[in-house]
Amino acid sequence: HCNFEFDLCGWKQDENDDFNWHLRTSSTAKLGTGPATDHTLQEPSGHYIFIKSSFFQLPGQKARISSPVLSRRNKNCKVCEGVIIFYYHMYGAHIGSLIIYQRTTFKHEKILLNLTGNQGNFWQHKALTLFGDGEDFQVVFEGIAGKGPKDGIALDDLTFSRDC
Repeated sequence: HCNFEFDLCGWKQDENDDFNWHLRTSSTAKLGTGPATDHTLQEPSGHYIFIKSSFFQLPGQKARISSPVLSRRNKNCKVCEGVIIFYYHMYGAHIGSLIIYQRTTFKHEKILLNLTGNQGNFWQHKALTLFGDGEDFQVVFEGIAGKGPKDGIALDDLTFSRDC
């Protein structure tokens, strides 16, 4: 489980992307570019990770962050598929996309979810099933920059089921 209150909890910025996800609080956010509070504490001082377009990013550029490697050799994983549960906030006139992948250790990526555009000014909950055949894997969150300054994608409370 990662609520981002202290650090990135072992999640790593990908090296082959264009910019990074950043730890952030709503108290440092500009109006209209992110959630009013984090999801965990429901307070402006609570932390989450966030991407926002700026003059440094062009529309379509990507920021990727990946989970620690999860082992499919765990006997429970072969009986019951794993799940990742998370909260996301995608609000603004120029929102890009959020794509979630399951990536094997051989770098094969399968899209689990693809969201594009404004999803509403509130935290939303998703639970995605993680599939596999005994191969170790990671989950990758990819944020794609939108076409203007009124955008922002936030993630909070990323949790893997106990199955893995």
